[in-house]
Formats: sequence, C-alpha cells, structure tokens
Amino acid sequence: MEGTATTTALHRFSPFFSISSHSNLSLCNKSPLTKTPFKSTNGFLSLRAVKSAVKDKGPNSNRSGDFGSWKKTQNLNSEVSPHRAVSAVRLLRIEQGGAFADLLNDKGKNSGENEMGYVERTLGFRTRDLDDRDIRLVTDIVGGAVRWRRYLDHLILSLCKDEKMFRDMEPLLLQILRIGFYEILKLEMPPYAVVDENVRLAKVALRPGAGNMVNGILRKLLLLKEKNSLPLPKLEGDDRAQARALATIYSHPVWMVRRWRKYFGLEEAMKLLIWNNSDPSYSLRANIRKGFTRRDLVERLKILKVPHDQSLHLDDFVRIKSGMQTVIQAGLLQNGLCSVQDESAGLVVSVVNPQPGETIIDCCAAPGGKTLFIASYLRGQGMVSAIDINKGRLRILEETAKLQNLDDVVTAVHADLRNFSRADLRWNRRLEDLEKLATLQDELLDAASMLVKPGGILVYSTCSIDPEENEERVTAFLSRHPEFRIDTVARYVPSAFILNHIVNSM
Repeated sequence: MEGTATTTALHRFSPFFSISSHSNLSLCNKSPLTKTPFKSTNGFLSLRAVKSAVKDKGPNSNRSGDFGSWKKTQNLNSEVSPHRAVSAVRLLRIEQGGAFADLLNDKGKNSGENEMGYVERTLGFRTRDLDDRDIRLVTDIVGGAVRWRRYLDHLILSLCKDEKMFRDMEPLLLQILRIGFYEILKLEMPPYAVVDENVRLAKVALRPGAGNMVNGILRKLLLLKEKNSLPLPKLEGDDRAQARALATIYSHPVWMVRRWRKYFGLEEAMKLLIWNNSDPSYSLRANIRKGFTRRDLVERLKILKVPHDQSLHLDDFVRIKSGMQTVIQAGLLQNGLCSVQDESAGLVVSVVNPQPGETIIDCCAAPGGKTLFIASYLRGQGMVSAIDINKGRLRILEETAKLQNLDDVVTAVHADLRNFSRADLRWNRRLEDLEKLATLQDELLDAASMLVKPGGILVYSTCSIDPEENEERVTAFLSRHPEFRIDTVARYVPSAFILNHIVNSM
C-alpha cells in the first residue's frame, strides 16, 4: 500500500540497521537496549540489535539556439489543451515504464519545458507552455488516472461496442479516454469542455476517426452519469466475486483486495481501499544543516501563501496539501533548503536516533531521503555509508547531499549488499512478487546483520503493511540469529502514532 510504513527494531549483542521494502537499511554503532516486541496497526515495526545560448533573429542562423526556437514555433499547435497533451504522454510513459506517477520534477518552471519536450517527441507537435494551473492539473490528472485505472478501464470497456474494441485500442487513445473519464467522474470538470478538448487532442494526435470515437464514448458516459446508472459491479456472491467487485469499485488489484480481506477483514479492508485512493498530502523537511529551521520554513510558506500545518510528531516537518508547485518555483527544493519527505520515513530516522560521531550504514539507500535526514543529525561529525545497487540513483543521492551541504558525512557505495562484506506501485506488484521479495528481504537482513557491531542496533523498515513482509520476516530472522532480540521503539516514536495512526487516518 502506498504511503504507509512498517518498522521493527531488534537488539543484538550489536549496531543499527534499517531496511525498507524499497529496501532501506541502516547500521550504526549503538549501545545495547532491552528488547520488547511491539506491533503497530500501520505496520510500523522496530527491531534493535545488540551487534545560455546566443540567439539571432530568424531561422537562417547557424546557431542551435536559434534553430531550436524556430522549430518550436513551427511545431506549435495552440488549439490543443496543454495539460491534456502532457498528461496523455506522461500516462503513456508510465504504462511503458519510462516515468513515475509523481510530481513534475523539482526544477521549477523547467519541468514544464521537459514535459513539453516529451510531447513533441511523442506526438510531433507542441502546445503553448504550461502555466501554474496546467502543472497542477497534470499532477492531479496523472496521479488520479493511475490510482483509478482499473475503475476507469472497466467503465471504458463497458461503453465500447465489444471487448475486442477495447483490447485493440491504441495506447494513446486509451490514455485520452482515461483522462476524459477521470475529468468527468472525479474532477467534475465542465462536460462540454472535457468532451471538446479530448476530442480535439485525439484528432490532432491520432486521426479524425479517433476523435469521433472519443466523442461517442464520452457522450455515452455523460448520459449514464446524469441517470446515475454507471455500469459498476455489485458487492454480492462468494468471496472471490466480492473481491473482484471491490477491486473494480476501488481500483486495486484483485490479489491485494483478497489479501487485505484475509488479514484485516472486510470492513478494515474497505477502509484501507478508501484511504489508499485519497488525495495525497506532502511533507516538507527543513534542512537544518543549512541553518534552515522549521520556523524559517513556516515563515517562507506564509510569504508564499501556501497553506500548511506543522507536524505533530517530527520537529523538522511541515505538512501541505496544496501549493507544491509554488514551493518548487520558489526554489526551496532546488536550493536545498528543504526536502519532500514522508513523515513515516522521518519516524524511521527517529528510531535510528543518530548522534554526532556515529558510523551508520544505509544498506539500500537510494534515492537517499532517510540517508540525508540521518546525515543532518550528525552535525558534521561521523559518517553515513549509503549502499545501493543502482548507480544512477546513487548519483542523484550524491548530488542531493552536496546540495544540502551533507557531502562531508555521506559516502556513496555502489554495491549489492548481499555481496558486500514507488498514485503506480499497486499495478507493478504481483502476488508472486511477494514470495520473491520475502527471500530478498531475508538475504538483505542476513547480509546486514554481518555489519552490525556488538552493542549496535539493526532497524528493519518497510513501506508495506503485509505481515509476510514484516512480522514474518522478523520472526524468521530471529530464528536464524538468536544473538538478536526485539527492542521497543516507544522511546523514539509517539505511542499514539504507533497504536492508532492508521485507524485515525481513516
């Protein structure tokens, strides 16, 4: 499930180590602590171990800057909606594995230019530049269309003349229909504008016939919506039939629905499905290493008129539900003054409790959010070794460490830990992946345990609530490593959060 975390702390006659389901592992030399197991409803377990271009006028210049400007003008189509063209191409790239369903990147206004470059290469034309409203709409539409993909596709299929028509549909045409359905059903945008703009996009990007198809299907949807008679499945029949219905209504994989129902019961599973489709909020962490405190961040957000709340659990964090593009364009991220980081990741660092002078190993570190937060606590004294198998993601970590003035205490190590001694995730995981992941997590835990110094601490953290990835992995680890024992994180994480966070979030 996106946006949740599970952490467990073990105590070895040894250091500190953390692993996430994207595999974040950390080690530091700590003194032994008493071990008491605990379980949090959101899967937060903790284990502690004892062990510029010059331009001329006109297209005839030989300078590339001139030619690029002229070419942009030649390829411009001012009639197509910018946010829809960018959203369609971004969704296409996500489906083909070339992008993620996240914010436009943190390079401020350049992010819109980057996205328009993809549009031009994919569709053969550009639209007018994205403005702030367009960027917000791209973020909303792309994230929402990915979250609600199963629901949207069920309705699109239902309104096609037959299943073959849906199965043979061109990928770009399907993305345009998903955008139109999402805008009508979830964003409740003016129907005439949605139909007109998406029809135009299909005609220009594909052909007139594609536009006619979009027009017919969207108008059918509008009639059904007006009559409140959308063709959705009913929650009836046996457990399998109910799981399929819930998976369509709440847009989740069937296997995930069945698994949650098995572990948590129908009522709690439905709460999780609803929560998992809620609009995301974001947390910003002030970078204290640059002398930029939460008070400074709050003052800057007030000046920018970005609504915000201070975190109830972490001193350096501020929550925002809107205004992220304003934050990006103000340069707060680009200048290293703050970072986008989920509070659950921040709580893992609270459990690590890094102190100046310590040596800490983040065993599966990239892209580095926890690594850099840990490093900020060292105040220039000590070292964090950031190990990861992905060289490209490590390069990003190193660049960000330099940006945040943390490169003096962060060392990137390109290695596989086992040999050393990610609204789209739901659609990219299958049931059989969990079995492979369990084996991988066991191997990573075993490898990390070899790096734990006697008297140190090992912290295991995942972004999943699945027992097979959490409690069962801890139990299996302890059976292989009796020199470790479980320790409570109550001294590091507010008890109310540990016991009631998921329940209260719903």
